[in-house]
Amino acid sequence: MNEDLQVYLNAFARVKRANTKYGLAPHKPILLLTLVELIDKGIVLNNRFEVNVDLVGLFQENWRLLVRTAHQPDFTQPFYYLQSDKAAGQGFWALYPNPGFQINAHIKSVRILSEVVAYGAFDDRLAVLLSDPLNRATVRDQLLSVYFPEERLAYYRHKKLNDGFYHRVQSLVLNEPEAQYKHISIQTEEDVFVRSGLFKRYIPQLYQDTCAMTGMRMRSTFKYNFIDACHIVPFAVTHDDRVTNGIALCPNLHRAFDRGLVSVGEDYTIIVSAHIDELADHPYSLSKLNGKSILLPEVNRYYPSQENLVWHRENVFKG
Repeated sequence: MNEDLQVYLNAFARVKRANTKYGLAPHKPILLLTLVELIDKGIVLNNRFEVNVDLVGLFQENWRLLVRTAHQPDFTQPFYYLQSDKAAGQGFWALYPNPGFQINAHIKSVRILSEVVAYGAFDDRLAVLLSDPLNRATVRDQLLSVYFPEERLAYYRHKKLNDGFYHRVQSLVLNEPEAQYKHISIQTEEDVFVRSGLFKRYIPQLYQDTCAMTGMRMRSTFKYNFIDACHIVPFAVTHDDRVTNGIALCPNLHRAFDRGLVSVGEDYTIIVSAHIDELADHPYSLSKLNGKSILLPEVNRYYPSQENLVWHRENVFKG
């Protein structure tokens, strides 16, 4: 075996873990498994692990597959505290803040953490080692054998079947039929972060990064979003993050929709409020949209729910 890899394997087998009333905390091994999986799936290619729905979602999935104690599945703890672990006397994990921020302590909110941290990264030597799939397989199997020996085989089986929390949440958000009969427990801020993040990801994709009302389409080679994922019924009312409770709108139409100045009829045409004071002959006036059909996703089950549109017309729209 590669001597450098053995150094890291030894370190991974001895990560510092809090001694709680439920036993030694499993958080760091779960995080390490998740980081390796992100590389395996091709989600992370450049050793920059951002705090996003993929990282948090897979952490929550791996936790549910492996942890049988009453510990809380708090992703933020190992993401910060793994920095204190060392391999051959050197730290192998570091966090890098966004411009204008500092990371001086554990940030308990995953939402705030995602705003403060640009990314976490392994040291360069470890990153090179983990670029080899055989090394990743070795690391994964050692982590499972050391920390979760009884769950190891079942873990591999679930992963092969894509049967886990993150896959199920994706199915729920996409309104897939299988999500109707699989129980999905949304319990923590991190669970909500994952579901909300998937909603914000899928809605622009389903509408091809195009505003459903104006037809404006905009994409960027950077990560900026120019088309918003808009809830039809506010999340605060129903906690519904399925794509059927969403529509893709440019920012000005998003604001108009949320304030009841535009809505969508039962035939998927745009309804414009009579309470708008605007230059009617302006090329971008809202009145010009009245009666036009909205852009719809290609697949029927992704269409905005008629039930949700009725709620918007009755509770938000100012006719």
